[in-house]
Amino acid sequence: MTKLKGLLLTEGMHGMISQVEGLAKSLGVDFTHHKVELNGFWKIIPPNLTPISKNVFKNFDVPDFDIIISCGRKSVVPSIYLKNNAKKKVYNIHIQDPKVNPDKFNFIVSPEHDELDGNNVINTKGAIHYLTEAEIMDNKDYLNSFIKNDERKILAFIMGGPTKYYEYSTKNMKRIFSILYNLNKKHDFQLVAIPSMRTPNNTIQYAKEFFGDGHTVIENIDKKAYLSALALSEYIVVTCDSTSMISEAALTGKPIYIANILPKKNDRRFQNFRNLFRSLNITRNLGEPLENWNYQKLDETNRVAKIIKERINF
Repeated sequence: MTKLKGLLLTEGMHGMISQVEGLAKSLGVDFTHHKVELNGFWKIIPPNLTPISKNVFKNFDVPDFDIIISCGRKSVVPSIYLKNNAKKKVYNIHIQDPKVNPDKFNFIVSPEHDELDGNNVINTKGAIHYLTEAEIMDNKDYLNSFIKNDERKILAFIMGGPTKYYEYSTKNMKRIFSILYNLNKKHDFQLVAIPSMRTPNNTIQYAKEFFGDGHTVIENIDKKAYLSALALSEYIVVTCDSTSMISEAALTGKPIYIANILPKKNDRRFQNFRNLFRSLNITRNLGEPLENWNYQKLDETNRVAKIIKERINF
């Protein structure tokens, strides 16, 4: 049987790419990925006030597709337009709350903390993503040439980046780094710090200076290093700004600590997410006593894909 073809639409951010590619892979579709760009002032207009028109977004060569998987505000209108104007029956799936009538999509995959309901809404615990256990283990040895070859256990520190809610100021980073420094000293850990695409370079350099030569700070964006750190670590610490990387870490079944930053504005949705993960016994807050605990590994991507496959019978 010929595989279905997928068209993935995002704004190009890591968290969005991880979600659309993860779902496409779990659905078993061949896919092409397009970064959406909107025209003119449509960049700042909410989707519910934007006309469903090709004039809203920059033109691109559209390949043949059977399924559209979109994520992010800017991809909402292009997804609806392309579905409505397709010359054959296609399905469109949007990840996250599209802020428009849900009936514009065949499926909406929305985390519970978005508090969105509907017959075509599939709620998830945290964010779906593109990581698999097999891929993590396949890259386990990648960091061996980077880390210090001694008997210390690995503490992985996964860094996100500043958002409209959280500031990566020196003051905020110093507080987190100080807690990690004390943990490393008390328990004789080797810290392995992994940046993401949003991590400011000055934060990476500050981490190198703060932790010194006895620890490992990866300076470049390196997916293999990220996967290897997840595989090698005894404990995982993730900054509070990234629901996607916290969700990805939950695939490992390892203890996860959240490095909290005082928010600049109301972050209720993020708090709801973190409260959910704590209630599922997945996370603790950095600064609480170091413990070992077990929880059911979270693999929402395959669960969602199974539901979609059953509903559209492919």
